[in-house]
Amino acid sequence: MASINQSVSAPHAQMGESGVHKDPKEEGFTRLSLATLGVVFGDIGTSPLYAVRECFHGEYGIHVTHANILGVISLMFWALVMIVTVKYMTFILRADNQGEGGVMALTALIKGGARTRGRRWRLVAVGLFAGCLLYGDGMITPAISVLSAVEGIRIIAPTLGSHVIPLTVCILAGLFMIQRRGTGRIGSLFGPIMFIWFLVLAVLGLIQIVQSPQILVAVLPYYGIEFIAQNGLHGFAVLGAVFLVVTGAEAMYADLGHFGKRPIRVTWLSLVFPALFLNYFGQGALLLNRPEAAYHPFYALAPSWAMAPMVILATVAAVIASQAVITGAFSLTRQAIRLEYLPRLKVTHTSAFHRGQVYVAPVNWLLMICTIGLVVGFQNSSKLAAAYGAAVTSTMLVTTTLFYIIARENWGWNRLWAGSLVGLFFLVDLSFFSANASKLLHGAWFPLAIGAVFFYLMLTWKDGLDILEGQLSRFTMSYGKFVRWLGATPPQRVGGQAIFQGRSPDLVPPALIHNINHNRIIHSNTAILHYRTLDIPKVPDFKKVTVERMGTGIRQITARFGFMEQPDVATILRLARERGLDMELENVSFFLGRAQLVVLDKPKMSRWRSNLFLLLYRNSVDTPSFLGIPPNQVMEVGLQFRL
Repeated sequence: MASINQSVSAPHAQMGESGVHKDPKEEGFTRLSLATLGVVFGDIGTSPLYAVRECFHGEYGIHVTHANILGVISLMFWALVMIVTVKYMTFILRADNQGEGGVMALTALIKGGARTRGRRWRLVAVGLFAGCLLYGDGMITPAISVLSAVEGIRIIAPTLGSHVIPLTVCILAGLFMIQRRGTGRIGSLFGPIMFIWFLVLAVLGLIQIVQSPQILVAVLPYYGIEFIAQNGLHGFAVLGAVFLVVTGAEAMYADLGHFGKRPIRVTWLSLVFPALFLNYFGQGALLLNRPEAAYHPFYALAPSWAMAPMVILATVAAVIASQAVITGAFSLTRQAIRLEYLPRLKVTHTSAFHRGQVYVAPVNWLLMICTIGLVVGFQNSSKLAAAYGAAVTSTMLVTTTLFYIIARENWGWNRLWAGSLVGLFFLVDLSFFSANASKLLHGAWFPLAIGAVFFYLMLTWKDGLDILEGQLSRFTMSYGKFVRWLGATPPQRVGGQAIFQGRSPDLVPPALIHNINHNRIIHSNTAILHYRTLDIPKVPDFKKVTVERMGTGIRQITARFGFMEQPDVATILRLARERGLDMELENVSFFLGRAQLVVLDKPKMSRWRSNLFLLLYRNSVDTPSFLGIPPNQVMEVGLQFRL
């Protein structure tokens, strides 16, 4: 990314080897567009491995007839057009939060824009649940992508079929094992590999289309509508498999902040969509001539001499697609921590250039255990495909709902225009959601259950924090009362620098009051640090820190961070010194309050939730680690809170 930024910001065009001047902005845009292939389009780009097969050979497979082939391919084409090109590329990408996308960023917009408290809570809860569903997606996507690719071994050498599951497990285990190293070193390879992948998709499909050009009539929506009409409930159930062609659409929106709208849109329209179009129509053309190839139409596209390289390339592409989804789960966790919906966890930044590349160990190991468990439990990608889609369609429905609120309240769209557009999106989303709902008994309950568990954890953590917040009045006081108290009984001034962490900007930190009460001293250079996480992704440095004089020689430092940023005390003090605060990190003593939680006989939450909150609290990262405070400069004051 450093090279991209440099080429974009360079003041003059660069001279190429051929002597032709290159526009650095265009060169940087080209590199950025190439990078989107490896991150943004990895998930949707590997759907050809299994989407067509599941329509004809999966749990709800339909008979491989001429009419059914045209109908399925037509539905796939219009799903890509309506959901990805029209809905996401044209409209949803416009709903960004300071350049960031994804359902959590959209929820933050709703949180700030909804007009009534009750309505705001309902909308935020719905958006939060949709974000939680992405954890289930992050478990199924690596499992189905890698397993589908490795299953090509059965075509090359059927006798090696028993090795598919062990090899898939080894690949997935290796993928999760290397997460802590980040993708910075190998990230530059992702784009070129996926570029080759999409070219191969296009070429393989084009060869079949040339041989059977009649498949092109499937661009007419008539064939998709006729398919549903003639096949009834069975045809409607097949929509659940058709939906597999668009399962990466939410990932595109979530990665908006890394690349921006223009590279994503240009790459989709110029390469990804044409390649997917050609490959899906190519698989359809193949089935018109060879219906028996429905067992695995993707690999049937390749000539026999290219099967081994194709399996290797498909496996690598599946790993790249999985990497993007796993990284998205890390980013989602980081955003939830910033918004105080999850306890503090150690978030490791794996790149000096890409702010969004992070690693969260507990999430990584949980994803690994569940992903490998899915592979071992379901045994083949067809059964996994039956569990795939319900969570994503639910998230898409929520995205459509929140988009309507944004269009009406933030953009000022009239009710008729917003309602008509969103109504069309709802019709498409609801059709796919209903089709996928039939998969609940075939494994679709799993990602929904995972989402429900995370949602329950987040609500419990948030409610527990609200209870603690309500009890702070027992240990603190307002600044006005504090100044009068010091004036009446002034403590002794001692040399040194001290910072007390405060949770509320209107209340004095309990640790400061306890220190004065018990030790009767106050440092000559004392400050109160209060940091806030705002509902925007990033806060520019010139707005991050303010320093105010509170009287009695005490100053208050207010630090503001976006929900995609990591608070850091070194950065805070550096910016505070620019505003007149005379403190150096190595000379400061930090006084922090530490809550000792007690569950009452009749707790404010249920006993089960109170004990769960207690467990989460005890396993959360402490304040020094979270803010990067040197541990040998910390003094803790114990406070008892009752749940």
